[in-house]
Amino acid sequence: MVFFARSKAFLTKSFVLAAVLLQSKAFDNTRSDNDDTINAFPIAFLNVFFSTGGLPEINLANTCNPTDSGAFSGTSLANCQFLAADIQACQAKGKIITLSLGGATGAASFTSAAQAQAFADTIWNLFLGGSSSTRPFGAAVLDGIDLDIEGGGSTYFDAFVTQIRSHASGASKPYYVTAAPQCVYPDAYLGTVLNAVAFDAVYVQYNNYCGLQNYGNVNAWDFSLWDTWAKNTAINKNVKVYIGAPASSSAAGSGYVAASTLGSIAQATRSSYSSFGGIMLWDASQAYANSRYDVQIKSAMGTGAGSGGSTTTNTSAVIKLPTTDISGLPSGGRTMISQEVLLVSGSIMERALPAISKQFLPPLRLRLRSP
Repeated sequence: MVFFARSKAFLTKSFVLAAVLLQSKAFDNTRSDNDDTINAFPIAFLNVFFSTGGLPEINLANTCNPTDSGAFSGTSLANCQFLAADIQACQAKGKIITLSLGGATGAASFTSAAQAQAFADTIWNLFLGGSSSTRPFGAAVLDGIDLDIEGGGSTYFDAFVTQIRSHASGASKPYYVTAAPQCVYPDAYLGTVLNAVAFDAVYVQYNNYCGLQNYGNVNAWDFSLWDTWAKNTAINKNVKVYIGAPASSSAAGSGYVAASTLGSIAQATRSSYSSFGGIMLWDASQAYANSRYDVQIKSAMGTGAGSGGSTTTNTSAVIKLPTTDISGLPSGGRTMISQEVLLVSGSIMERALPAISKQFLPPLRLRLRSP
């Protein structure tokens, strides 16, 4: 849901409507959005956990990568410190900016709990509240991490998340942990960790046989399973579940539906399941090129609060921008849409805009609030 129009304020998929956000204790919505823009930007991806010099690698496509932007000496870790001021400017306006780990081609695995804990220490020092001489975003302190583990390994991620939470427990600001499982329940790579530690939100990718194209098939569509997981199995009973959808027919092999159809599905899900958090789209470039699919979804989905046995809550949207060019490989980024309109503004988006004309968008995922 993150797409922009060239101006001082950029319209994106994290809409900001005059609606509330489906946020219980998942995200902090008290931060002021005085420019009515996106709520959260998950930056994608940290795609290699252990590389040269013992440090990870990040690849933010044309925005920042080791080849074009340079890497810290003795490592393959891209130096993206030119983005620090942009990140801080967005955070000053109340935006949540996190780091997404993994991706479809990510080398993401651990060999022991000790290694996972040590890696959490590294992530804390490089991107979150710690300190290091090789911080890719300089003095900017991100607001959490997102696990998009689609390959590598499935073990010891609980130790990783627990260590991140341990660091965050004494911090002066909240840090968030989210995940992006496949719709098949349980997820092959994330199923174990989702049951073992607390998550603030999950962005379920609805393609495969359980995709949106099979919404009417009770033997395929499984949001009820994720709702049951959220209420009965998840450690955090306030976790929100997002419907992840391809933003165009070329964004995935299956799962794409018309905006009006997805809007109707969102309305029906919102009225039936209190765990529903919004809609996630992948990716921003696909939505932007598809006649602003994000805007269409926002309009089709309407506004309102979740029901299904819960008290009135707010509804939010999250978006991830692609890590590849629109005509390239399958989308690695995801975009979350909510029952609200997403407006994008801030210097990070300004930096991204010129790339749109080249059919590129920076690898950020955004979560927005409706105006």
